[in-house]
Amino acid sequence: MTRTATLVVTFLLSGSVLAWGCGNEANQEGAEGGGHAQSDDAMQVAQSSPEKSEAKETPPLLNPKSEVMNQTAPDLFKVKFETTAGDFVMEVHRDWSPKGVDRFYNLVNGGYYDGCKFFRVVKGFVAQFGLNGDPEVTAVWRQANIEDEPVKQSNTRGSVCYAKAGPHTRTTQLFINYKDNSRLDGMGFATFAQVVEGMDVVDKLYSGYGDAPTGPDQAKIMAEGDAYLEKSFPKLDTIKSASVMK
Repeated sequence: MTRTATLVVTFLLSGSVLAWGCGNEANQEGAEGGGHAQSDDAMQVAQSSPEKSEAKETPPLLNPKSEVMNQTAPDLFKVKFETTAGDFVMEVHRDWSPKGVDRFYNLVNGGYYDGCKFFRVVKGFVAQFGLNGDPEVTAVWRQANIEDEPVKQSNTRGSVCYAKAGPHTRTTQLFINYKDNSRLDGMGFATFAQVVEGMDVVDKLYSGYGDAPTGPDQAKIMAEGDAYLEKSFPKLDTIKSASVMK
């Protein structure tokens, strides 16, 4: 295996050693009224009390198993990324990787990628992103793996793929290929989208920090989120918003 291929395995895989966890469940507390003679007063207390009987719903972004985060994506759609370096557009093909596309579609609609930084930009190789700036959000997706799928489209320049750490470990991290990385095809990296507008923007994403070990430590990103990145790597470009185009 060449040194470059070894680098692919080491960092694409280490970048996705995502032993995903589960979100916290909200507690439900009840408020009980008194006897019949006190029913009006009891109702007023119950309505004003912070302990009133209401179930606290976990936000969808903190619940990978929620219905809203498990919708079926359209067969073909585009996603616009507004970033600090400019805007670019991905065209997404569900038939290339149905499970991967459904996950991506729901993450975009759920706002997962908003605020995410391009923490690993290696010129002539890939631009990688997908660790949320909020460690709590990142943590709840660390067990939400999706199964691998056959490679139908090659890892050519501008194609988009999930980073992973072995079989069936795709989660939220993605990379955009800067060049023809078709050698990744045989390693099971199934592309699911293509940058169709703004590849020049992707080309100019900040890459001055280099790759690991000089670049950001992914374990620290998971543990500390944006607090770590903004303090130690303030020049990284950021996704302002990602949205499905109508």
